[in-house]
Amino acid sequence: QVQVVESGGGLVQAGGSLRLSCAASGRTFIIYSMAWFRQAPGKEREFVAGVRWNPSRTNYADSVKGRFTISRDNAKNTAYLQMYSVKPDDTAVYYCAAGRLRVAGSDSRNYDYWGQGTQVTVSS
Repeated sequence: QVQVVESGGGLVQAGGSLRLSCAASGRTFIIYSMAWFRQAPGKEREFVAGVRWNPSRTNYADSVKGRFTISRDNAKNTAYLQMYSVKPDDTAVYYCAAGRLRVAGSDSRNYDYWGQGTQVTVSS
């Protein structure tokens, strides 16, 4: 099994920045893809950013492209989401997900392990 734990959420003003961390433990050698999803109140969970085993292979939702950066440190089994120029619309619970597929993409069904989520609130 794999356990995933997020950290780094909190309250930030619009235009500010925040970095989320996602630590995986357990049988981490089976994890190839990692991603961040988010869910705002009353909305469905949506893909934010993903990264393959090769940290240079990333993809982003259009809504965060150019503002958020996903990265991973395979030696530490950790992924990060650096958020810049945040907006009130970025307010949500952010979930980290880990998957066994080499290319999991933006489909949440391709991810096998999920964290409990961390709240990000952006004030205007």
